[in-house]
Amino acid sequence: MALGSLVPLNFTSFAGSSQKSDGPVVISTWKHGLPANKAAWKILKEGGRALDAVEAGVRIPEADPEVRTVGYGGYPDRDGIVTLDACIMDENDRCGSVAALQHIMHPISVARKVKEETPHVMLVAEGALDFALDQGFEKQELLTEASQRDWLKWKEEAHYQPEINIENHDTIGMLALDANGELSGACTTSGAAWKMHGRVGDSPLIGAGLFVDNEVGAAAATGLGEEVIRICGSHIVVENMRRGDAPEIACRKAVKRIVDKNESVEDIQVGFIAVNKSGQFGGYSIQPGFDFAVCESGDNRLINSAHWTEQ
Repeated sequence: MALGSLVPLNFTSFAGSSQKSDGPVVISTWKHGLPANKAAWKILKEGGRALDAVEAGVRIPEADPEVRTVGYGGYPDRDGIVTLDACIMDENDRCGSVAALQHIMHPISVARKVKEETPHVMLVAEGALDFALDQGFEKQELLTEASQRDWLKWKEEAHYQPEINIENHDTIGMLALDANGELSGACTTSGAAWKMHGRVGDSPLIGAGLFVDNEVGAAAATGLGEEVIRICGSHIVVENMRRGDAPEIACRKAVKRIVDKNESVEDIQVGFIAVNKSGQFGGYSIQPGFDFAVCESGDNRLINSAHWTEQ
């Protein structure tokens, strides 16, 4: 049976599946969310702003060459060029974004500068680089020897077949609720390995890779960006929470929409995380293999997400 034809979930049976935090909370995608959360928590535990926490948090994997599809050390496109995408959104609906940015280790911080220093939401490619340099960011080589070796090996056959989990889609999306009850989010990635030069996924797109509504909640996505873009995935998750769904249910319903739009999702992975204004949080994915990190009261842990194929 094709995965897209599975019997729909009875969502009411999962009413209590999301977990609840009684104070500040930060949630992020994948196992590299653990060190990212640690950095974010240092700010949150001191009563700091959620916006500062998410920026500080995702800068950790951006600078880690072992995280192969975020920032420095990320896999290049099919032409051997590392291009980065990122966005950030605060409690006042203000947002900034960069796409196809080269030579800057911390695109999330450039995205924040776009938010705060320009009248725009998104800058791309050479324009984003020019802006970053004008703002004092340093230009540097992002292609590490390890990633270059992998690219050269890939070029021997040059067959584009994305892996469906962290092997290729380890975008980090991070959401935080601070002690003042304010929400913010960030998302940053080097995108799909061996992508066409100029390809942009969901990660820098407000409403797709990330969405924050301070009255309701926040959501972030990871996985095959094209599928997330087609449904404005993170916006849908937030709107589901606006209608009363707990975070995990909101994520499940967004996943169902992707499943319903495909004859098969056998080779597709998408995961969502969400947190609402009350501190409830949750996540859900199409395939097994997606995990997310949560830190609350100083307890930083990794949670294996529930997924569509286990029903």
